[in-house]
Amino acid sequence: MSTAPIVHGGGIAEAAARFGGRVEDWLDLSTGINPNPVGLPDIPMNAWHGLPDRHLTEAATGAARHYYRSVVTPLAVPGTQSVIQLLPRLLSAGRRAAIFGPTYGEYGRVLRAAGYPVDEIVDCAGISPEHALVIVVNPNNPTGRMFDADVLLSILLRVEGHDGMLLVDEAFGDTQPEASVASMVDPAGRLVVLRSFGKFFGLAGLRLGFVIAPDAVTVSFREWLGPWAVSGPALVIAADLMGRETTTIAAAIAERKQRLDDILLAAGLPIVGGTPLFTLVDHPRAGSLHTALCQSRILTRRFDYAPTWLRIGLSPDVKGDVRLAHALHEFAWAPHVGASGH
Repeated sequence: MSTAPIVHGGGIAEAAARFGGRVEDWLDLSTGINPNPVGLPDIPMNAWHGLPDRHLTEAATGAARHYYRSVVTPLAVPGTQSVIQLLPRLLSAGRRAAIFGPTYGEYGRVLRAAGYPVDEIVDCAGISPEHALVIVVNPNNPTGRMFDADVLLSILLRVEGHDGMLLVDEAFGDTQPEASVASMVDPAGRLVVLRSFGKFFGLAGLRLGFVIAPDAVTVSFREWLGPWAVSGPALVIAADLMGRETTTIAAAIAERKQRLDDILLAAGLPIVGGTPLFTLVDHPRAGSLHTALCQSRILTRRFDYAPTWLRIGLSPDVKGDVRLAHALHEFAWAPHVGASGH
């Protein structure tokens, strides 16, 4: 399979260059990010002025430990993508990786680029003793598939039996904490959990995530990332927001999600998956629909490996809802001009 760079959600500037309009004219529904960013705390000037000191790191990781109900202290990282880039260093020569797919493509791309064989599997039967690393995105992106915690623990036991490691990516886990296995990470075990900060809080531009891992893995990632990997302002924001009550954020996301699904169903689009932060639809003319929405300055996410899928994120308000509903209505009544939409 290809190790070429993956086209992800976002990329409004590129879409505007192709389809027209100013960047600020576009409605970006291509990502799974809370469309209404949480209000920021006051950030003291010394967080901007000086290098991020130990007390800022301890405040942020302490808040994260409580937020994730973790036994171990999480490691703050500059976005979990930074850790995915380092995953090949955890594997020894001659071992393989298994990824429950289809899912977030960077895992397979990074491992293959480093020369490691990767098997995409659909269930536990695909795990073999050759797999030194098994990766599960839970809830999955883009399908929304969910494994209960007890299923993940059974996978962990199986992986431990052949000296392997289980990595669970919970980037979309904030709205479904009951499925998290972050609290089950053992300091001496073989379970690693990745958590995103920016998706739930609507602050993806902060580039912040957390690794909840056995001590040896945490030490390795800290060394590989080097000193001052996360900025002082990011640490201050994390310490504050992760210490707040978050049920109102989750409720607001749920309201936006319900409105999105209502619009999609009213437009006759079959919903085949998703999480509280996005919906996956299946349409035989998904390419043409994607293009038509772009012509209305609305960006969605296509998938090369599933040409009938579109992932559609949450709009920030009723105005965005109306705009999406109108564009879908226009597409439904437009003459068919071909299904490729390229």
